[in-house]
Amino acid sequence: MTTIGFGELKKGMRAKIAETPEPKDQVLRLYEMGLVPGTEFKVVKIAPLGDPIEIDLRGYRLCLRKQEMAGFEVEILG
Repeated sequence: MTTIGFGELKKGMRAKIAETPEPKDQVLRLYEMGLVPGTEFKVVKIAPLGDPIEIDLRGYRLCLRKQEMAGFEVEILG
């Protein structure tokens, strides 16, 4: 199992949340949106300068900044 940081994802990759940082207000809000360990998602779009990243998870799309996802580790899926 190879894990990488959220900011290293490329368009079209499928991944799942492997590790999350210590819960604090911002992280708890991401948990509420479904970004908990084990959640699978697909990278739909990446902005021209690399930030934000749009992902498709649990039937909806979410745009996230790399700064918001700092500390999240993801596992690449085949």
